Amino acid sequence: MRAVVQRVSRGSVTVGGRPVGEIGRGLLVFVGFTAGDGREEMRWMADKLQGLRVFPDAEGLMNLDVKEVGGEILVVSQFTLYGDVSRGRRPSFVRAAAPDEARRLYEEFVDICREGVVPVSTGEFGARMEVALMNEGPVTLVIER
Repeated sequence: MRAVVQRVSRGSVTVGGRPVGEIGRGLLVFVGFTAGDGREEMRWMADKLQGLRVFPDAEGLMNLDVKEVGGEILVVSQFTLYGDVSRGRRPSFVRAAAPDEARRLYEEFVDICREGVVPVSTGEFGARMEVALMNEGPVTLVIER
């Protein structure tokens, strides 16, 4: 399981001009799955996201988590996180979970994230999405389990 996490002042997802997910301050999480990912990895990742101390405190140090700043989480599926470009110029996605499995994992991951105390919005699995964000910092992290 791989996630690219960005601290944002706002983020949104539209599909065909229709808004499907939107947050104010919080974390925009692009998530991809590979063979063998399961509940253990998803619970670990959800816990990591809820407790990730990447927001500034009164002294400007990254000491606060998304809950402490009244933030939200926007989860967007992105199988291209498992794109391999080590050979040739066209990405290979053989390590990405198959679409049916990835959909199941994504939906389960979102459900696990929603068990936390932070509001969670989503993109639309398998859709051609337009993602808009205002990265704050900028802060971007790659987290893998």
